[in-house]
Formats: sequence, structure tokens, C-alpha cells
Amino acid sequence: MELSIKYFGLLAEITNCSEENLSFSGKTVSDLKEHLFQKHPTLKLNDFQIAQDNELVENETEIIGIEIALLPPFAGG
Repeated sequence: MELSIKYFGLLAEITNCSEENLSFSGKTVSDLKEHLFQKHPTLKLNDFQIAQDNELVENETEIIGIEIALLPPFAGG
């Protein structure tokens, strides 16, 4: 499956891109994280959340959307 991955804030700086398309054959968010850690090893050193089609998801969530966003920690106010 082809995914559109968007990186925000510090994560865009770490990966040197704000958006990329990638081919993904895994099933879950956890699988996707491992794929991204192989491609961008420094991501493993940072906290972030993943959103799938504009909804925050957990590691066990199945990847069924096309648009994935990696979000750095943020503070409310």
C-alpha cells in the first residue's frame, strides 16, 4: 500500500522532509514505526504520536488510511 507520510515540527527537521510517499506492506502502526525507524533511525530517539486520516491512533491500530501524520509533543493552552 502507498502511504503519504507528513512530518511536523522537530520531526520534519530530523527527517529533512515535511512529506514523503512510501510503500508499506505491514499491518499496524507498530509495523509502520519500525519501517520508519529503519529509514530514519533518529526518529527512535524522539517522542511523537501518529495520526491516521486526522485521528490519533495507538500502536495496535491497523493501518487502513492513506494519510499518516507524525506529530511531536505539543502543549495545550
